Amino acid sequence: MTSPSLSVELALLERFETVIGVDEVGRGALAGPVAVGAAAFSRQTETAFPSGLKDSKLLSEVKREAIAPLVQSWLPHNVGYSSVELIEAAGITKALEKAAVAAITPLISGSTVVLLDGSHNWLALSGLEVEYVVRVKADRDCAVVSAAALVAKVQRDQLMRELHELEPYFGFAGNKGYSSEQHIAALREYGPSNHHRKSWLAKILSDENALF
Repeated sequence: MTSPSLSVELALLERFETVIGVDEVGRGALAGPVAVGAAAFSRQTETAFPSGLKDSKLLSEVKREAIAPLVQSWLPHNVGYSSVELIEAAGITKALEKAAVAAITPLISGSTVVLLDGSHNWLALSGLEVEYVVRVKADRDCAVVSAAALVAKVQRDQLMRELHELEPYFGFAGNKGYSSEQHIAALREYGPSNHHRKSWLAKILSDENALF
């Protein structure tokens, strides 16, 4: 199945007042913040979601940009960020947790369940007063998680395009901070910027053939 549905969310609404879909963007990037998107679905939310919504990784950048305003109009949403500095100081897991708490907290309403993409509950120690359902491929199969991921992806991509204007040689507009041939070549020529996760780069920069 490549198109999402609301079957999981509607089933959860039989037990909860609010279902918050959550997904992260930028976990594996070499530069830029990590972002966590959250989108809230309730009994008051329209069940006809935007046409074309699916796992953001299956959509072109142009399609994501076109669908994002429709998704943002469909349901309440939020994006939380953790900086490169926090990623370096606390580690990616803690940084993801902090970004998720920032994204989720304003959307909690009544009895709330968080629907997480993945295979483990990386928010179990967050302190949020919610229940959790963890589902593999939720970003593909569950429309509310697809929405959260898409909004986070579009917003983080825009931020990386802005960083590209400051330091164009790294190619952030295209690679969004992820590894690419141009990105690695620029790192070797210019060294890392303040936007890079420097502790992640030692092995890459020591291996002449490494691209990721």
